[in-house]
Amino acid sequence: MNRINEGDLEWRENDRERNRFRRKQLSNATDAEDLGCSLYELPPGERSWPYHYHVGNEEALYVLSGSGTLRCDDGTVSLEAGDFVSFPTNEGGGHQVVNESDEPVRYLMLSTMNEPDITVYPEMEKVGVFADTPPGGTGDRSVHGYYRIEDDVDYWEGDADSDGTDSG
Repeated sequence: MNRINEGDLEWRENDRERNRFRRKQLSNATDAEDLGCSLYELPPGERSWPYHYHVGNEEALYVLSGSGTLRCDDGTVSLEAGDFVSFPTNEGGGHQVVNESDEPVRYLMLSTMNEPDITVYPEMEKVGVFADTPPGGTGDRSVHGYYRIEDDVDYWEGDADSDGTDSG
């Protein structure tokens, strides 16, 4: 058993355009392999990661304190302390946390740590690809990158009729 107190970990800051938050990667501090868990603190007026969903990893959110808004596949819903939401591995799992209040929102994000994984960012029209270490993991990746969805190419160069599948 590996144990860590969140007070022993330093916050890691993310400040990218309209997405600003603090994060403590709890599961990485305990060398967890199949379960991801991070503590987030989202300041007033800010957003978490861009709106996205995973095709290989289920995620869940548990609000510890504060209130905010969850952008999801069904629209927007309010979040408050004690709320638990799960996100399936498909379009229906799309999510982004937004803090429109005057106080920080603190929440846990949990996920399976399956790989490979593809993260889809519908509004940005791109995908992230992760092999050998899932998103949030700490190991080396043999394949990792972000790609525009519109940059679809043929399986066989110059052959627009083949989808690359073997029909037997």
